[in-house]
Amino acid sequence: MNNILIKPIVTEKMTAIMERENKYGFIVNYNANKIEIAKAIEKRFEVNVVAINTIRYKGKTKTQFTKKGRFSGKTPQFKKAIITLKEDQKLDLFEEV
Repeated sequence: MNNILIKPIVTEKMTAIMERENKYGFIVNYNANKIEIAKAIEKRFEVNVVAINTIRYKGKTKTQFTKKGRFSGKTPQFKKAIITLKEDQKLDLFEEV
């Protein structure tokens, strides 16, 4: 269960959604399903999860041209989970760090 949650998403857009809709974003293991993600969140933060939306991002191929030649690489694939909590519950993400 420890390797399911990788890191929280802390961006301007996600912070606005946290305050407005009580939803939190996490980067999670690419092979984890919604049930495993919900159990990991509930166990780690002691909250009740109402809903989970997941998004899978595939890695992109990138090419860089330099004086020495062309280099090709790939960005990593990852999975994002948006967790909705009960109305009266909150996550303090910065306290756990």
